[in-house]
Amino acid sequence: MDAVNIYEAKTRLSQLVDKAAAGEDVVVSRNGKPLVRITRLEVPKRHVTFGVLAGKLSVPANFDEPLGDDVLAGFEGR
Repeated sequence: MDAVNIYEAKTRLSQLVDKAAAGEDVVVSRNGKPLVRITRLEVPKRHVTFGVLAGKLSVPANFDEPLGDDVLAGFEGR
Protein backbone atom coordinates (compact mmCIF):
# COMPACT_ATOMS: atom_id res chain seq x y z
CA MET A 1 0.00 0.00 0.00
CA ASP A 2 1.44 3.33 -1.09
CA ALA A 3 1.11 6.37 1.24
CA VAL A 4 1.28 9.98 0.01
CA ASN A 5 0.57 13.33 1.61
CA ILE A 6 -2.37 15.38 0.41
CA TYR A 7 -0.27 17.92 -1.51
CA GLU A 8 1.48 15.16 -3.45
CA ALA A 9 -1.88 13.49 -4.09
CA LYS A 10 -3.23 16.70 -5.64
CA THR A 11 -0.29 16.97 -7.99
CA ARG A 12 -0.19 13.26 -8.92
CA LEU A 13 -3.89 12.34 -8.81
CA SER A 14 -4.06 10.72 -12.23
CA GLN A 15 -1.01 8.55 -11.48
CA LEU A 16 -2.48 7.50 -8.13
CA VAL A 17 -5.80 6.63 -9.76
CA ASP A 18 -3.95 4.51 -12.32
CA LYS A 19 -2.19 2.67 -9.46
CA ALA A 20 -5.50 2.08 -7.71
CA ALA A 21 -7.12 0.86 -10.92
CA ALA A 22 -4.26 -1.64 -11.27
CA GLY A 23 -5.15 -3.04 -7.83
CA GLU A 24 -2.74 -1.18 -5.54
CA ASP A 25 -4.34 0.77 -2.68
CA VAL A 26 -3.09 4.32 -2.05
CA VAL A 27 -3.47 6.06 1.33
CA VAL A 28 -3.67 9.86 1.40
CA SER A 29 -2.57 11.50 4.65
CA ARG A 30 -2.44 14.98 6.16
CA ASN A 31 0.25 15.84 8.72
CA GLY A 32 1.25 12.19 8.83
CA LYS A 33 -2.26 10.97 9.73
CA PRO A 34 -4.06 8.74 7.20
CA LEU A 35 -7.26 10.32 5.89
CA VAL A 36 -8.56 8.32 2.94
CA ARG A 37 -7.76 5.32 0.79
CA ILE A 38 -7.93 5.32 -3.00
CA THR A 39 -8.87 1.83 -4.11
CA ARG A 40 -10.26 0.04 -7.15
CA LEU A 41 -14.02 -0.42 -7.37
CA GLU A 42 -15.26 -3.94 -7.87
CA VAL A 43 -17.71 -4.31 -10.74
CA PRO A 44 -20.72 -6.36 -9.68
CA LYS A 45 -20.97 -9.59 -11.62
CA ARG A 46 -24.13 -10.06 -13.65
CA HIS A 47 -25.93 -13.30 -13.15
CA VAL A 48 -27.05 -14.65 -16.52
CA THR A 49 -29.55 -17.47 -16.65
CA PHE A 50 -29.63 -19.30 -19.96
CA GLY A 51 -32.74 -21.00 -21.24
CA VAL A 52 -35.32 -18.79 -19.51
CA LEU A 53 -37.41 -18.60 -22.70
CA ALA A 54 -36.84 -22.19 -23.77
CA GLY A 55 -40.03 -23.57 -25.31
CA LYS A 56 -41.82 -20.20 -25.15
CA LEU A 57 -40.73 -18.86 -28.54
CA SER A 58 -40.98 -20.28 -32.01
CA VAL A 59 -39.36 -19.27 -35.29
CA PRO A 60 -41.68 -19.44 -38.30
CA ALA A 61 -40.68 -21.71 -41.18
CA ASN A 62 -40.56 -18.74 -43.59
CA PHE A 63 -38.21 -16.68 -41.40
CA ASP A 64 -35.40 -16.62 -44.00
CA GLU A 65 -37.61 -15.79 -46.98
CA PRO A 66 -37.44 -12.32 -48.57
CA LEU A 67 -39.92 -9.76 -47.29
CA GLY A 68 -43.02 -8.97 -49.30
CA ASP A 69 -43.30 -5.77 -51.35
CA ASP A 70 -45.78 -4.18 -48.92
CA VAL A 71 -43.47 -4.78 -45.92
CA LEU A 72 -40.42 -3.45 -47.81
CA ALA A 73 -42.40 -0.38 -48.81
CA GLY A 74 -43.17 0.26 -45.14
CA PHE A 75 -39.48 0.09 -44.22
CA GLU A 76 -38.43 2.28 -47.12
CA GLY A 77 -41.15 4.90 -46.50
CA ARG A 78 -42.88 4.38 -49.85
